Amino acid sequence: MTPNGKIDGALAPEVEENAMPRKGHIPKRTVAADAVYSSDLVTKFVNCMMWGGKKATAQSLFYDAMTKLEAKGGDEALKLFKKAVENCKPLLEVKSRRVGGANYQVPIEVNPDRRTSLAIRWIISFSRARGEKGMTDKLCAELLDASNGRGGAMKKKEDVHRMAEANKAFAHYRW
Repeated sequence: MTPNGKIDGALAPEVEENAMPRKGHIPKRTVAADAVYSSDLVTKFVNCMMWGGKKATAQSLFYDAMTKLEAKGGDEALKLFKKAVENCKPLLEVKSRRVGGANYQVPIEVNPDRRTSLAIRWIISFSRARGEKGMTDKLCAELLDASNGRGGAMKKKEDVHRMAEANKAFAHYRW
């Protein structure tokens, strides 16, 4: 290579010393706050609950469940909803890591965005699996249980924490 950047008569491509990787930082998209409660958490919940692009159906189910929740819970619906989501957020989870031919379940801390999405996903999945009649009743009961520290979503969080606690001996394999 010559001092002017030529390699065998051809120009070398311009390369910076600290070139960035091809996959750059992808900015997080923000969701618009919902019309009724002015909360982006409610919008995320409704979007996660939605099936087949039927947002109006998901919203009506959610808002009906919130009115029932307010009647049963005795407190503001949004306050109970936020408490339910906050109670179900996991602090630790396990990820599989392969070291020397063996797979280890390595406990790691959960990213705040992932904590929220896991809590929402667990509440929705366990409310769908409940035995009540309609989805509004199921969702209302699961949110009420989660806000009181009970229910399937809380059990799932405790199971994940228990798994992380049992495997904390492998925490040094964290990457």
